[in-house]
Amino acid sequence: MNIHPGTFIQSTKDLDGTRFEGARIYLVEHNEKGSIGFVVNKPDGRYLNQLSEFADCPAIPLMEGGPVDHEHLFLLHTRPDLISGGTHVDGDTWWGGRMEDVTIALREHKLGTDELKLFIGYCGWDKGELEQEVKEGSWMA
Repeated sequence: MNIHPGTFIQSTKDLDGTRFEGARIYLVEHNEKGSIGFVVNKPDGRYLNQLSEFADCPAIPLMEGGPVDHEHLFLLHTRPDLISGGTHVDGDTWWGGRMEDVTIALREHKLGTDELKLFIGYCGWDKGELEQEVKEGSWMA
């Protein structure tokens, strides 16, 4: 399997019974330092406007992005024209950027839910770790 930013990986039956059972992950970074991705198919159950600092924003669903760093919000988007500071992943997808830009665009109704995904937490692998898990059969493209 060729792993690169923009790749989706799917957990296999080897991960059934773990937090990654049925997980589909979108990789945003893969390099000599390791890999970063977000679980894209597991809703967190909360909405952006339920977080006190975003109470005046629309009810954008939050996703359970992964087990690492539940203290911050992470984002995928297709609007680098509205959200500065992001990193290009692949095609028209960017990750990260200024949350202030996000909240302004949401409040002004310039950004839709089809252009933005918000995650609590992320998935991370050290150098060579994801490749080893793929080789062992835990993940497939």
